[in-house]
Amino acid sequence: MALMTKIGRRVLALAALGAVLVATPTYAYQAKPRPAAVAAKPAARLDTVEILTSRGPARFTVELAITSAEQQRGLMFRKSLAPDRGMLFPYSKPQRAAFWMKNTLIPLDIIYIAPDGRVLSIARNAVPHDETPIPSGGVIGGVLEIAGGRAAQLGILPGDRVLNKIFPKG
Repeated sequence: MALMTKIGRRVLALAALGAVLVATPTYAYQAKPRPAAVAAKPAARLDTVEILTSRGPARFTVELAITSAEQQRGLMFRKSLAPDRGMLFPYSKPQRAAFWMKNTLIPLDIIYIAPDGRVLSIARNAVPHDETPIPSGGVIGGVLEIAGGRAAQLGILPGDRVLNKIFPKG
């Protein structure tokens, strides 16, 4: 009986460890797979983002990815994204980040935004389904994902000011 108890405790300990390992998020990645039937549903909260470029303002209606689940889902499984739409990932604490394109069906421009509201870096035309981490290149306060190629079309460049309530006015 003591042997069964020892084995039973080891099995329970291993099962608990497995649950912790499965439930622990990978720091660098913002997207994780989920069923397509649920993943394509847009986030309910909408906001606006304006980027002041040398060519003039570029405006987007954005879905807010605030919760961990929304940030992990991102724009995965979307078959299209209108040219004036996007998704904004606000961070409560400035941090380094890296995004990937796993389960993302369309190319995206990933705009990393510094805590002061300036564009820090841009990953242009990120390749669908690519699992290679795309790093921010520094500390950020948020990320804006828009349709691939739009940043170049609109002249969005590092240093441009991003206007949204999550960034300081300046």
